[in-house]
Amino acid sequence: MTVVITDQATAFRHRLLVALRDSIAEVGYRNTTVADIVRRAKTSRRTFYEHFASREECYVALMTVVHAELITDILAAVDRSLPWHRQVRQAAEAWIVSLEREPAIGLSWIRDVPLLAEAGRKLQRDTMDAFAVMIEELCSGEQWSIVGGGPISRQMTVMLLGGLRELFAATLEDGGRSADITETAVRAAVALMDPALHRDA
Repeated sequence: MTVVITDQATAFRHRLLVALRDSIAEVGYRNTTVADIVRRAKTSRRTFYEHFASREECYVALMTVVHAELITDILAAVDRSLPWHRQVRQAAEAWIVSLEREPAIGLSWIRDVPLLAEAGRKLQRDTMDAFAVMIEELCSGEQWSIVGGGPISRQMTVMLLGGLRELFAATLEDGGRSADITETAVRAAVALMDPALHRDA
């Protein structure tokens, strides 16, 4: 996790988020306790509760950071001067690389967030909104306008991201790796983001 530490409070919060991230990678979110987080962060329960009201709140904060990082990585990976389908490939491949780097985090998002009730639903909505903005930005470039592409609807964004995430989860749970779905993910993304489908959207 790359952040700029500006003060002691930010530093402690960062350490707690990194500790939770590490624990999810090792034992999963469901097996992680507040005690595990503070032990890994080399701090105290008192410090934890100064920053987060609960393990759930810490988890929501972590997943918010994780997806902000992912969006930044995807945008940085896309060369806007390339034809639209090449841009889609670059975006999908950047997403796969991120999942390959931290598969436990990706799987936790898919399987654990829905268990958080209202907090999980809000996190999912906020994240989907952020990805919709990202896709809108990607599709606003010159190469998309050349082929007459229109905006990608939220419904199509939900279908694209939901399908890719479920494919990723099923692949890992069956013993595969996220890299195994690269070409399938690229083909699906290209098909759903084809500008011809969105000219009247």
